[in-house]
This record gives sequence, structure tokens and C-alpha cells, in this order.
Amino acid sequence: DPDSGDNGRLLYSLVGGQTNEFDINENTGQIFTVSVAGKAGMFYLQVQAADQGTRRLTAQTTVNVTVDSSSSSNVVMLVLNQKISVVERKSAEVQRVLEEKLGWNVYVLNIYSEEFNRNSRSSTDETKVGIIAFDEAHQEVPAEDVKRSLREQRAAVEQGLQEVFSAPVSAAVPEAPAAAAAPERTAAIVLGVLLAATFIAFLAYVLLDLKRKRYPGKVDVMEGIDNPWADDKNESLKSLEKPQHMNN
Repeated sequence: DPDSGDNGRLLYSLVGGQTNEFDINENTGQIFTVSVAGKAGMFYLQVQAADQGTRRLTAQTTVNVTVDSSSSSNVVMLVLNQKISVVERKSAEVQRVLEEKLGWNVYVLNIYSEEFNRNSRSSTDETKVGIIAFDEAHQEVPAEDVKRSLREQRAAVEQGLQEVFSAPVSAAVPEAPAAAAAPERTAAIVLGVLLAATFIAFLAYVLLDLKRKRYPGKVDVMEGIDNPWADDKNESLKSLEKPQHMNN
């Protein structure tokens, strides 16, 4: 809109189509996903731009959005030490700097903060920017390649962003947390330990049983007898004769 003042200030809105799946930045017109996780296909949106003049004028167009589930694995997170409100206003400039320093077509997919409270979000100096890159052949650049390039060009990226934000900027690529052990693997380990303990107990039982069978007399006769060669009133020990060498 070539007008100036309120007549040239545009506000964007979604007025039709699958609006539950998307949202729009009313000031920039940037469309972003809301609940398309796990979905793929074509989505249709009716977008309206309206100026803020006394006689409000509007225009509408249809936007077709193709969601490719394969793209999710190539999204790279960049953490900036800037307030989310500032990053949102400068998103186009952030995208331009990344394209210049990385040499790819870069798209900013989402901008968010870990803080859920709106007031906390505005005061937290840490904002996460999700980006995806495409090469000259319009093919997605693998996430690992994008991360490596961001680390190699970190100084240049931060210098470019410093000019955008007019303040020192830190742009970091967070390291992925170590993957937790899969439930199946944990269950297999526990089962293995239980089987090993059972086998050891069974082996101990077999060895004890063999020992008892090998020395039955010593176990049955000697048990509970202090002097097996003493005379017993009930004559139950008459079969036990004193050895010959004991008579000497």
C-alpha cells in the first residue's frame, strides 16, 4: 500500500480456510503453524490485508500451504540472547543475515521462548529461533550441515545480528541432549539380570544337592551327636564300633 500514515499501515488476518491449523502475525503477515504436528498435505488459507484509514480498505488472497513431514528433522534451533518481542519485530532482518552468512535460502519457521507467562516472555533475554535451509537446487540442507556452518560462521553471524539489534548478540546452537535408553532396551537389561540371578540360584542348588548325595553318612549320622562312640542307653549306636587304634 503506497499510502502514508494510517492509510498505509496494514494489518493482516486469517478470514477463511483451515485457520485452526495456522496463525498469522498481524503486523508482518508472516504465517506460522499451530497444530499441524504429524500432519502432511495441502492447506488453504484466506488472508486479508486491511489499512487503518478512516475509510478502511481491504484486499484478500488465497494462500496454499504445503506441509511436508520430512522437513521436521532438518529444523535447526538457534538461541539468541534477545527478548522475544524484539526478535519477532526483527525476524526478516535475522533471516537476511543468516542467508548472507550461510549462503543458503533460510526460512524462519518459528520464534518462541521457554517462558509461558506473557510478562515473563517479554523480560527473558533468551529467544529460540527455528530455521530451515534450502540449497540452490531447492533441496533441504541436512540439519547437521546447517549446525556445522552456524558454528563455523558464528562470529560473522553475531556481527551481522549486532547491526540488526544495535547491541551485542550471542547466537548459539544448543547441543542435543544425550538420548535416554529406550524402554525396550531397559526391559531387556532387567530381564537379563533376573535370568542371571535365577541361573546362579539354580546352580547353587544343584551343587548343594550333589554334595549331600556324595556324603550322606556324615550328614545324617553325625548331625547332633557330640560323642558317637559313647554308649547310648537306647543302644541306637551299637553299630558304631570304636576304631582299633583308639584302644591303644
